[in-house]
Amino acid sequence: MSPNLAMVSDGQKFLWDGQQYDSKEEAYQIGKSYQGDNFQTLVVEENGKFLVYTRRIVKEAVVAGQ
Repeated sequence: MSPNLAMVSDGQKFLWDGQQYDSKEEAYQIGKSYQGDNFQTLVVEENGKFLVYTRRIVKEAVVAGQ
């Protein structure tokens, strides 16, 4: 069974980065690199593997045609 592509936590939607990590430390390290690129992260353990979910808050929307 493959991991969920998306997860909702505290009413916020996170997307899986597509990788399964063997250790919690590795997953948190990857999560920190995403945070450096202005992403929020969530690390989840599933079936002995660790998954990193990310989301980015939209700060500015570009509207076409204006």
